[in-house]
Amino acid sequence: MAKKDETILTEAKERFKLCQEAESDNRENYEDDTKFARLGEQWPDKVKKQREQEGRPCLTINRMPAFLRQVINDARINTPSIKAHPVDSGDDKETAEIINGLVRNIEVTSNADVAYDTALECAVTGGFGYFRIDVDYSHDDVFEKDIRIERIVNPLTVYGDPSSEACDASDWRYGFITEMIPRKEFERRWKKAEKVDWDSYSDAKDVEWLSEDSIRVAEYWTRDEVAKTIVKLSDGTVMDKSKYEENMEMFLMAGFQIVAEREATGFKVTHRIITCAEVLEETEWAGKYIPIVPVYGDEVFIDGKRNLLSLIRFAKDAQRQYNYWRTTSTELVALSPKAPFIGPKGAFDSDAEKWATANVRSHAYIEYDGGIPPQRQGFTGPPAGAIQEALNASDDMKSIMGIYDASLGARSNETSGKAIMARQREGDVGTFNFIDNLSRAMRYAGRVIIDLIPHVYNGERVVRVIGEDDSNKSVKLNGQYEENGIMKMHDLTIGKYDVTVETGPSFTTKREESSNQMMELMRVFPQAAPLIGDLIAKNLDWPGADKIADRLKAMLPPQIQKMESQKGVPPEAQAVLAQMDNQMQQMQAQMKQGMQFIQQLQGENQHLKQDLSIKQQQIAADMEKAHLDAQTKLQLAAMNGEQDQNELILKSYLDSISAKAEEMRAMMSQAQIQQPSQPNIVIHNSKPKRKSIAIQAPSGAVYQGMIEEEEEEDEGLENGGEM
Repeated sequence: MAKKDETILTEAKERFKLCQEAESDNRENYEDDTKFARLGEQWPDKVKKQREQEGRPCLTINRMPAFLRQVINDARINTPSIKAHPVDSGDDKETAEIINGLVRNIEVTSNADVAYDTALECAVTGGFGYFRIDVDYSHDDVFEKDIRIERIVNPLTVYGDPSSEACDASDWRYGFITEMIPRKEFERRWKKAEKVDWDSYSDAKDVEWLSEDSIRVAEYWTRDEVAKTIVKLSDGTVMDKSKYEENMEMFLMAGFQIVAEREATGFKVTHRIITCAEVLEETEWAGKYIPIVPVYGDEVFIDGKRNLLSLIRFAKDAQRQYNYWRTTSTELVALSPKAPFIGPKGAFDSDAEKWATANVRSHAYIEYDGGIPPQRQGFTGPPAGAIQEALNASDDMKSIMGIYDASLGARSNETSGKAIMARQREGDVGTFNFIDNLSRAMRYAGRVIIDLIPHVYNGERVVRVIGEDDSNKSVKLNGQYEENGIMKMHDLTIGKYDVTVETGPSFTTKREESSNQMMELMRVFPQAAPLIGDLIAKNLDWPGADKIADRLKAMLPPQIQKMESQKGVPPEAQAVLAQMDNQMQQMQAQMKQGMQFIQQLQGENQHLKQDLSIKQQQIAADMEKAHLDAQTKLQLAAMNGEQDQNELILKSYLDSISAKAEEMRAMMSQAQIQQPSQPNIVIHNSKPKRKSIAIQAPSGAVYQGMIEEEEEEDEGLENGGEM
């Protein structure tokens, strides 16, 4: 044996002996309480043997399991839950939720509820219980590991540090989990172990490690303080100096330099498997806590020694008294003689044989002598004193454990619902210390798990996380991935997280209660039905509820749908979306204003077109009238033979037509000037058309001239820009 192993074994044996001496009373009481409450061994062996020899009854009416189940099942209904919370700038809430989902997945895959219930049941029944945290490969064909929560069926196999004063194992310096293994099984499991002649192994210190055919194999956990140097880099990162020195070139190239340095104290946890003769295995544990989680009962410290009490520790005498008085009343009733028949002397002579067996046999008839028939004396009844004492013992058990009839579901003197609930709360308060001790144990388990996560889940991998509503999803750890167009990364190797434990109804119970309360709200306030209908359907526990919830959700008002759609979007993305929404609203307002302006211009343009049409009709009428007047005057002049006068009339006629045309052009120009000019609106005005006319005078002379008349074209609006 190597000298190092010899030193380790010597130290382990001394520590194990200290644990045995410190825990001997608690272990003895655990066995006695468990046998008393669970196995019904409630009569002293000497008394029971004597009564059996005398043929007397020895009844055991065990009422302890009902009290124990009240506490244990209350914890099963209101199972505590582990939750992680970020505590520094290196972590975030979303990563904390991923860690919470990962912890729930660890609990589900390792059947952690069985471990919790077993430990609490042992603590309530015997005074203490344990469960443990372990790390193992996820599957038999992979290299990835997962954290496991495992139950310890027999708490008597665990030995903790006797100097511990914490409510958990956070201050343990060492601990043992032992098992007596048959020698053949030991040789099969550890084939490479040194060959030891156990029959000749007679060290007096090892009497607790060996038996005739078994060997004690112990998991020996140690937690030692180690000095280390930590450094703070220019970017705020804190790490061990040894890690910085290993990657110094990389840090210097990135511009990260040491800005602070100090000495610190850390912990190193080592796991060994030993016998009294050899260290079989030795590994360094990844975390800084010993992964054994104690669940204590009622604690009492006297002279530096921890005394652990179960729920029924001081109720055992009342239970024994109850058994005794119920047995006594049964015995008195069963052994009391049958009431005899009483009659005059000679009344039993004729049928003496039947009268002699009247108390043990049934006869069709019995004859008697004389005129007075024999009479049987009435039964005096069971002993009232024994029954009253049994009732007193029953009340003593309830008051000692703090659990009354209302908590046990039995009828009591409470009549109203409030009074019954108040008495039930008294029972819950009286035993809440056991539930609270389980919460403390789970808080320590959460710290062990959170401490292990960066070491176990330290590479890129996809794991399943479970939500509070039991929904499942796969998440990539320690690597970037895209979700809803947003790049995300959950690095579990950085950041610090604190652990809390919440105790209360399960999510299923909360869901049922919330649906009932929402329906009550809808009954009182019917206007809320369109707003919360999908939530009520989602919380109902029957097939098709999710589909109904989806359909009702599609009918929600747009404001609520928009609010729901933004859930889970980071604040930065929400700010960008809000800015884009504001810009869109501004553009829509500008477009609406532009359309109104276009409609106004179209109206004004139509009005101008109508005015121009009227003016054109008036000018045409005037020109037609002038033309007729000119022709009339020319005819008159022709008849009078006044040629010169005709020329003057014709000239006057042409001048009049030119004046009318000029007036029309001026009017068109004025209308174009008055029309508002917009960069996006182009109005196509009518274009002038030149027309020549010729008038022949009666003298034969021909007079020619040019006039401009307006020709209407299609007018319209042309969008010259983009709104």
